[in-house]
Amino acid sequence: MPATMSPAPKVSATAISEVSKAIPTVSLFNMKIHRVNMQQAIAQIKCWMFARQEMVPGGCRFVVTPNVDHAVLLQTNKRLSSAYSKADLVLADGHPVVWASRLLGKKLPERVPGSDLVPLLFSSLSQQERLRVFLLGAAPGVGLRAAANIGRRFAQVDIVGVYSPPLGFETKPSENENILSKIAEVRPDLVVIGLGAPKQECWIAEHCERVQAKVALCVGATIDFLAGEKKRAPVWMQRLGIEWLHRMLSEPKRLVKRYAKDAWVFPQLVFRQWRKDRTAMKS
Repeated sequence: MPATMSPAPKVSATAISEVSKAIPTVSLFNMKIHRVNMQQAIAQIKCWMFARQEMVPGGCRFVVTPNVDHAVLLQTNKRLSSAYSKADLVLADGHPVVWASRLLGKKLPERVPGSDLVPLLFSSLSQQERLRVFLLGAAPGVGLRAAANIGRRFAQVDIVGVYSPPLGFETKPSENENILSKIAEVRPDLVVIGLGAPKQECWIAEHCERVQAKVALCVGATIDFLAGEKKRAPVWMQRLGIEWLHRMLSEPKRLVKRYAKDAWVFPQLVFRQWRKDRTAMKS
């Protein structure tokens, strides 16, 4: 197991039962974020995957992992906002989102990043639990390398499908049908979606009723990390909450402009949320 990853949390049947009953949320930046830690998130996802054999009526449940960039995009992107409102589990990925929740008196227990959630979920499987997984996203060939690495590291995980959609697939009905067909052929327990935001969230929200899987995780670059295509930030940067800096320096052409915008807009969102909450308290 890589040094950057914490030991898999032990998830008891009691934890699964307790989390399943009711998941508290906090309202932040026009979205409802679930107040759960990593262990509770894994417990809930495992409950959805293993508590029943058949697919859930109404389609595949899906999980989103908002960071600062998502919070900023959501303010003006109506499709992303709609996708978040439909999500079954909303997990705070970014450290600034967690810090803001505490500053505003709406404390989230901890950061639950998708890049940690997936390998920790895999590690938490018992010998009696086998997980059928479909990898959707990343560049051609990357998913296959991720599948090979997963097979070596996680004995209880079976990668039953891998697909890298072509650019612009989301606007082509025939390609969307192709993806849905590939997933339906293998009927996985879990679809790991690495298409980038807001594409991945909008896609699953639009198609979840037809996705023949129990759960889908929208987790950005996680497939790239599992493949070794991209490197996570050192542990000390993760702990200080500056993993974003590592990513920006790794991909400056793509990320500098985005992070500059986020750094300007996000503090404004925090102030607006504070003012909104104060107004609500006075009324």
